[in-house]
Amino acid sequence: MKNVLPIIILLFSVGLAAQEKLNLSLDEAIEFALENNRTVRNAENDIEIAKKQKWETTATGLPQIDVAVDYTNNLKQQVSLIPAEIFGGEPGTFEEVVFGTKHNVTAMATLKQKIFDGSYLVGLQSAKVYLEISKNDKKKTNLDVKKAVIDAYGNVLLAEENIRILEKNKEILEKNVYETQKTYENGLAEEESVEQLQITLAGVESDLSNNMRLRDIAYKMLNITIGADIDTEITLTDHLDDLAIENTIPGLAEQPLLIENNINYKIASNNQRAQELLLKNEKSKALPTLEGYINGGYLAFGDNFNFLKREQEWFGNSAIGLSLNVPIFSSLGRSAATQRMKIELEKAKNDLKETEQQLQLELQRARSDYQFVLEQYQNKKKSLELAERIERKNQVKFSEGMVTSFDLRQAQEQLYTAQQEYLQSMLDIINTKTDLEIVLHNANE
Repeated sequence: MKNVLPIIILLFSVGLAAQEKLNLSLDEAIEFALENNRTVRNAENDIEIAKKQKWETTATGLPQIDVAVDYTNNLKQQVSLIPAEIFGGEPGTFEEVVFGTKHNVTAMATLKQKIFDGSYLVGLQSAKVYLEISKNDKKKTNLDVKKAVIDAYGNVLLAEENIRILEKNKEILEKNVYETQKTYENGLAEEESVEQLQITLAGVESDLSNNMRLRDIAYKMLNITIGADIDTEITLTDHLDDLAIENTIPGLAEQPLLIENNINYKIASNNQRAQELLLKNEKSKALPTLEGYINGGYLAFGDNFNFLKREQEWFGNSAIGLSLNVPIFSSLGRSAATQRMKIELEKAKNDLKETEQQLQLELQRARSDYQFVLEQYQNKKKSLELAERIERKNQVKFSEGMVTSFDLRQAQEQLYTAQQEYLQSMLDIINTKTDLEIVLHNANE
C-alpha cells in the first residue's frame, strides 16, 4: 500500500496537469468564452433573475392564502365596574367583575384575490419587457466578449510572430557581427562597421526580450477573457496570416444595415418601451382597485391552557367580502409623477433617435476602416517584399565591401519596420472585420 499511494498521487497530478492545457482555434476560443467567461455567466444569471421576477409579478395577481394563529395570555385581566343592584346589592354601589378568560387562541385562514388593479396589469407587461432587456443585454455581452477574445487571441499571435521574426533577425545579425569582427581583426574592415552592427543587434535583442514579456501578458489576458484560469497553458492552432486571409471579404463593406436587428438599437427601443410602461403605470394609479377575500377560522377561550386537549371547545367563524379603494385627491402628487414620466419618455425617444443616427455613422466608419485595412494589407505586403530584397542586396554589397555598415543598418531597420507594419496590418484586418460584422449582424449572435 505504501508503494501504491505515491503512484496514485502522481497519476492524479498528471491528470490535473492535462486538464490545464488547451488547444484552441479562434472559433473554439470564442465558443469556450461564451460558456466560461464570468461576464457571460452573470448575464445568464440576469436572465434567470428576470424570469423569476416575471413570475413574482404574475403571482401577486393570483390567489393569496395566509394563515395566522394568535395566542394571548392575559397576565393581569382588566377589571370592570357594574352596578351592584344588578346582583341584588345596594343601589349606588358597584361590583368588580372580569370579562373574558385568561387564555385566548385564534386561528384564521384568509384567501385574497385581486379583481381589478391597473398597476398589476402594467406590471405584467413590464416584467415581460424586463426579460427582453435581460436577453438583449446577454446578446450584447456575447458580442463584447467575442470581440475581446478576437482581440486577445490576435495579440497572442502577434507576439508569437514578432518573437519568431526577431529571433530570425537576431540570428542573421549575430552572423553579421561575427563575420565583420573577423574581417576587422584581419585589417580588412573598420571598427565602426562592427559597432554599427552591434548597435542594431542590441536593439533587436531588447525588442525580443520585451516581446517575450508581452507574450506572457497576452496569454494571461487571453486566459482571463475566455474564462480559464490565468495560468492555463494554451496552444493556439490558428495562424495570423491564415486568419487575415479568412477575414478578407471585399463585399462585406457593401452589405446593408438592418437597423431594427442591431442590438444597440434594440436596447434603446426597449428603454423607450419601459418608459412608456412607467408612464402607463403612473396613470393607472388614479384608477380604483378591487379585491375580494374570504376567511374562516376558530377561536378558543379558557382560564387554563387546555387548547391541546381534546375536550377544549372551539368556536368557528367565517366571512366573505370585497375591498374597493378609490383614489380621490393626492394634492397633485400623481399629476406631478405622470408629468415626470412623460418627460422621461421624451428623453427615451430622443435616445432612440440618437442611437439610430450613431449607428449610421458607426457603419460608415466601420466600412471605411475595413476597406482601408484591406488596402493597407496589400501595401504593407508589397513593402515587406521590397524591404526584404533591399536588405538582401545590401547584405551582399556589404560582404563585398561595396556599401558601409551604416547603409546595411538602414536597410535592416527599414526591413524591421516593414515586418512590424505587415504583422499589424494582418491583425487590423481581423479586428476591423469584427467591428463591421458587429454593426451589421450582431442581432444574430
